[in-house]
Amino acid sequence: MAKNVIGGELEPCGRDPVTGFYRDGCCNTGAEDAGVHTVCAAMTAEFLRFSKSAGNDLSTPQPTFGFPGLQPGDRWCLCAARWKEAHDAGVAPPVVLVSTHAATLEWVTLEELRRHAVDDGLSWC
Repeated sequence: MAKNVIGGELEPCGRDPVTGFYRDGCCNTGAEDAGVHTVCAAMTAEFLRFSKSAGNDLSTPQPTFGFPGLQPGDRWCLCAARWKEAHDAGVAPPVVLVSTHAATLEWVTLEELRRHAVDDGLSWC
């Protein structure tokens, strides 16, 4: 079982929309995940604008790829490098630590993540 950044078992991130590199609702990663989609984050309007301006439009639906587009409040497995970029720009979205894969710690520190941590609050786990 994969571990989260605080040492426990990795918990699901989001099912509506279904997130994760493997679209299993979890921020799992593997050799084929070049983007390292390991940070479980709650989207904010500010972050979605930032991501779009940085060349990764997460808010526009892409029906061809089965992507509904994200809205503030949606949980999504972000690329660790993109979260770090947003953090450094002052627009990092909140993070769910129990659902953020331990591999994230190769990109950001636990202290940085903790400063943006929110309560998990997932009733479907």
